Amino acid sequence: MVLIPALPYEYEIPSLDRVALVIIDMQRDFLESGGFGEALGNDISQLQKIVPTVKQILDTFRDRALPIFHTLEGHQSDLSDCPPSKLQRGQNQLKIGDMGTMGRILILGEPGNNIIPELQPLANEIVIAKPGKGAFYRTSLESWLQEKNITHLILTGVTTEVCVQTTMREANDRGYECLLVEDATASYFPEFKQSTLEMIRAQGGIVGWTTTSENFIQALSFSGGYVKNNKLDMSFYE
Repeated sequence: MVLIPALPYEYEIPSLDRVALVIIDMQRDFLESGGFGEALGNDISQLQKIVPTVKQILDTFRDRALPIFHTLEGHQSDLSDCPPSKLQRGQNQLKIGDMGTMGRILILGEPGNNIIPELQPLANEIVIAKPGKGAFYRTSLESWLQEKNITHLILTGVTTEVCVQTTMREANDRGYECLLVEDATASYFPEFKQSTLEMIRAQGGIVGWTTTSENFIQALSFSGGYVKNNKLDMSFYE
């Protein structure tokens, strides 16, 4: 058992063979200069600053040979999997399928749709292409989790209030116990991120738990969780 200091209370992983990491939408078009996110007027530095932390979490899972899932939001080149309501969203701005500086926007296989170089998946890591905000909608994610007998998900990635939160809520409805790593997720709007964290852990963890990368990594370095002076270290929250 691994017990991790978290909010609203400790997050328990019964066994490491029941946990998987989900890294959501760390794509070039969302994080890199000249990409879709910046073209919409967003401050991409808000997303870029979590890359080292996400890499730390990723390396922690790789070191322990634990399951890792990467997601990317993208559509078929003919846009047959993109509903008109999503395709036409926004005014006087680039839309899905338009040509951007890194290829067509949110089209699978285009350079901008790829995961950033720092977090490139290894051959044994599963990449889930998703046409919606949530990672369960019209994807094989749940089948993979069931095949691997996964019950607990560690979530990271972008953006906190959209694709990350949607995935976490979808997972919660399906019975998965979810922990969001606070400093490994980001929004173009910091206030949106903070509000999302508070919503997730409200009412006794109505959607799930949140913790820091330090608490999580330290907990996994001990077989029974992170223990300090025979007590869980909750100093981050004090």
